[in-house]
Amino acid sequence: MKNYVFILCFFVLLGCKETKENSKKAEISTVETQVNSWVNLESSDGSKPVQRHEAAFVRVGDKFYLLGGRDIRPVSIFDPKLKSWTLGAKPPIEMHHFQPIVFNNKVYIINALTGGWPNETPTTHVYIYNPELDSWEKGDEIPEERRRGSTGNILNDGKIYMACGIKNGHVGDHKNWLDRYDPVTGEWEILENAPRPRDHFQAVVANDKIYALAGRNTGIDPDDGFAGTISEVDVYDINTNSWTTLASEIPTQRAGNMALLYNGKVVVAGGESNKQDKAHSEVEALDLDSNEWVKMPSLIVGRHGTGLLAYEGALYVASGCGNKGGKPELFTSEKYEE
Repeated sequence: MKNYVFILCFFVLLGCKETKENSKKAEISTVETQVNSWVNLESSDGSKPVQRHEAAFVRVGDKFYLLGGRDIRPVSIFDPKLKSWTLGAKPPIEMHHFQPIVFNNKVYIINALTGGWPNETPTTHVYIYNPELDSWEKGDEIPEERRRGSTGNILNDGKIYMACGIKNGHVGDHKNWLDRYDPVTGEWEILENAPRPRDHFQAVVANDKIYALAGRNTGIDPDDGFAGTISEVDVYDINTNSWTTLASEIPTQRAGNMALLYNGKVVVAGGESNKQDKAHSEVEALDLDSNEWVKMPSLIVGRHGTGLLAYEGALYVASGCGNKGGKPELFTSEKYEE
């Protein structure tokens, strides 16, 4: 009987120890998950950005700039050191649906759309925002026959590349075009067409290759403005002026997304689709070594129609829209760091 009691007590104690160890492991795992996630970015003084969507969020030097979008709204400027938002100048015209390019510490807006839904028209000129002077200027005229909006834009070796796009805002006339623009000389070149047209997306450059991914053919279904999302990833080799299509398709099809190169991966975040009313919160990354997709922590709040930027090893996103379409426009900002 004594031996039985002793054995019983031993297993009870062992079970308690294992329970504590498992609890400790679960606690550690939870902490690790919390660390590796998006967090709300609060200002130090209660300031907030101007709400907007179909806009851009970009870094110039040590400050972040939220600019463009529906209507004509002033630039929102975030200082990450002071954690404070301030107001900048209003653009000269309404500009939305564009991917900004930072060149010589200025923000270039090229191949944007202007006007109201659904027959938005392409902008006729390049527009340039100077953060140092907080001023706008009208740049080179875009060749009339190559005008469109909602293109994927990147900067490589001092030249701006513009992929795909759409002529008639949310109705149709999708393009698979690729152009190259020299912001110094104003020279415009026509390059090899992409394998397929797409709009409402953002392009990413890495190792002299341009990645065109996500997006849709807006208006391809007259009864569903959010249909026509694209799964294929098309890659342009700048050195050979040729396109290929990867075998690995994007896991979550969406448009109006953000995209950025981060830690050797092409990150695609947020977006909208006809699969749900809420904006997408999924964040997925294409590993450029394996050309395989990996899942990253989701955004706290799904959003589309804004931008993603990197600063001191962290990712930042701000504003945008919380549902597919145009409402609600968001005040919130988020930060992620691996």
